[in-house]
Amino acid sequence: DSVFNFEGGCYAKCIDLTKEKEPQIFGAVKAGALLENIDFLENTRTVDYSSTSKTENTRVAYPIHHIEGAVEPSIGSTPKNIFFLTADAFGVIPPISKLTTGQAMYHFISGYTAKVAGTEVGITEPQTTFSACFGKAFLPLHPTKYADLLGKKLKENKVNVWLINTGWSGGSYGVGERIKLKYTRAMISAALNGSLDNVQYDTTPFFKLAIPTSCPGVPDEILNARNTWADKDAFDQKAQQLANAFVKNFEQYADNASEEILAAAPKAEVNA
Repeated sequence: DSVFNFEGGCYAKCIDLTKEKEPQIFGAVKAGALLENIDFLENTRTVDYSSTSKTENTRVAYPIHHIEGAVEPSIGSTPKNIFFLTADAFGVIPPISKLTTGQAMYHFISGYTAKVAGTEVGITEPQTTFSACFGKAFLPLHPTKYADLLGKKLKENKVNVWLINTGWSGGSYGVGERIKLKYTRAMISAALNGSLDNVQYDTTPFFKLAIPTSCPGVPDEILNARNTWADKDAFDQKAQQLANAFVKNFEQYADNASEEILAAAPKAEVNA
């Protein structure tokens, strides 16, 4: 046993929730779950998951045993695959990419995602947000300490690391569309069952990420984020903007980072 989770449940978004889109979350909304910021259909006790009258950030909290197949206690053996999740509202990060050890450490330290309208009061357009090791507020040591430990364990156990973007494709927030959940599930399933072990990979510009050119159950054209944009120049500008933001954020950690980590940084414009 080498991995564990001490959280006893989940705090899930439920805007536009349906049984078809999210069967597990939908089924978890029962006695013992707590809904917040939601409305009911008029004169009923039926939740109107489409309502945004209070906020788009409607939520449900439920205990882990509401999910069928949940492992209790939450302890597991050494993983063969690790997934980093991000919601890139700029439509730049590919829906799935396979990271080198150096890239895994770099993206672990960066802890990137994006805030969009409805996430917090006052947010009206996408904003980058970085939280070191995906939990900066809880780190007693320098983030590179945890990244070095992660890299050591990845190498010792030959673990695959994947960056999964559940955000936007075909354009930024307001232009593109959210990546369909069924495609995200298909990509994660393919990574887990080995279907992506022997496929061809391309390398993205700017972020130098390895992306599969095919994946079972996923249209080939969405695997390369740039191909989903009608305006390729606009994509390049947005990708450069995000790459610059990564590099700027990482300046605070660079002095303690190894050459392997620093080499995994995206390509930023000089004096950007």
